[in-house]
Amino acid sequence: MLKNKTAIKLFEEKKVRSTWSEEDERWYFSIVDIIEILTDSERPRKYWSDLKSKLNVEGSELSENIGQLKMQSTDGKFYKTDVADTEQLFRLIQSIPSPKAEPFKLWIAKVARERIDEIEDPEIGIDRLMETYLKKGYSKDWINQRLKSIEVRKDLTDEWDERGVKKD
Repeated sequence: MLKNKTAIKLFEEKKVRSTWSEEDERWYFSIVDIIEILTDSERPRKYWSDLKSKLNVEGSELSENIGQLKMQSTDGKFYKTDVADTEQLFRLIQSIPSPKAEPFKLWIAKVARERIDEIEDPEIGIDRLMETYLKKGYSKDWINQRLKSIEVRKDLTDEWDERGVKKD
């Protein structure tokens, strides 16, 4: 049984319908709402339809993996609505030629570069983790303890794997 929470997110004072899925443990966002905000289109459903066709021609599987959930419309009724999780939403934003989408694209590119750097040099990831915890106000002692507990947990799960313990 799918239990979820619904919420209205605001972006530039415009509503984005969203739903939290307990089953998947992720947020889903109305694609049409996002497109309306990023494109200022008078017909966001038509824009989405055209974009889906374009993506299919380009060989993208994004539109094939899009789900539908019932979301409340402006008339108060619930209709099936195309929704995207965060990863799908980022991919969708990359496909929208709009000045409003550009800041998201730049941020996505920056995060991707940082992640690639961390793969090449894992110590960068640890430094970034330390920096993030410090910015959130945690003490260095707390951060060091947290890093040690992560290491201990990894050692424990590695030992379980070696002994054939299976996750349910």
